[in-house]
Amino acid sequence: MPAGALTVVFGLAAAIAWGAGDFGGGIASRRVPVYGVVLVSQATGAVLCVALALLLGEAFPVGLDLVWCAIAGVLGAFGITMLYRGLAIGRMGIVAPVTGVLAAVIPVVAGFLTEGIPAPMVLIGIVLAVLAVILVSRVASETGGRAGLVEALTGGTAIGLFGVAIAQLNPGDIFADLGTIRIVQGLFVVIAVVATRSAWRPGNLLLPLILIGALDTAGNGFYLVAVQTGQLAIASVLSAMYPVVTVILAAVVLREPVTRDHTIGIGLAGAAIALIGFGGS
Repeated sequence: MPAGALTVVFGLAAAIAWGAGDFGGGIASRRVPVYGVVLVSQATGAVLCVALALLLGEAFPVGLDLVWCAIAGVLGAFGITMLYRGLAIGRMGIVAPVTGVLAAVIPVVAGFLTEGIPAPMVLIGIVLAVLAVILVSRVASETGGRAGLVEALTGGTAIGLFGVAIAQLNPGDIFADLGTIRIVQGLFVVIAVVATRSAWRPGNLLLPLILIGALDTAGNGFYLVAVQTGQLAIASVLSAMYPVVTVILAAVVLREPVTRDHTIGIGLAGAAIALIGFGGS
């Protein structure tokens, strides 16, 4: 399969995994402390990745790669904590898309600056993808609700920068890199819990939280493969369409309304995928 096609496939796989994981994380954060959700999910990811890295004989990062893993770990832990907190106190149909806009735009801009402007058809697809997420987020203005908006903005910025940081890693040794990032994220959450004396016990949701951690880890792995096989702008904008998955799940499971803007946004997302796929092949 051509590298460009791999970027599209793994970018979309990341969006599906992240969207499902964020939906589960938002639900769980309404029942148990946010720090408990993040801590268990990060610990799950760390165990899975370290075990796979050792099984495959991968080398753990050193030097500059280790620095980028540490930076990505801190950004990722802060971003996912803010996202889950926003999902817990606000509507998923508001928080997830606003976060997604920033998570898409920041790496796209970084990709343009470092790798140049992609082909015209791909560029149109990127624009449509960002518009799709913006349209889905317009439900905030229709309801007037602002709960979780600050968390969505700060979390989205951190997640966007996380996407830029993880793209700086040298290709190869995917699970060793992800395991290191997860360890840093877990340590960050532990320090935050101790410093703020916040509640963290996951209660009776341990198994669901482990599944959420596996989904989030899978999304990170898919994203890392996507950026290593193609352009950062393409990989990031495709994976950042995860709010579409979250919104669909929220509509089906929680009966949150699907507006006309949602429908148009989902349609634009489909068009964007097609344009990026054909234009990048």
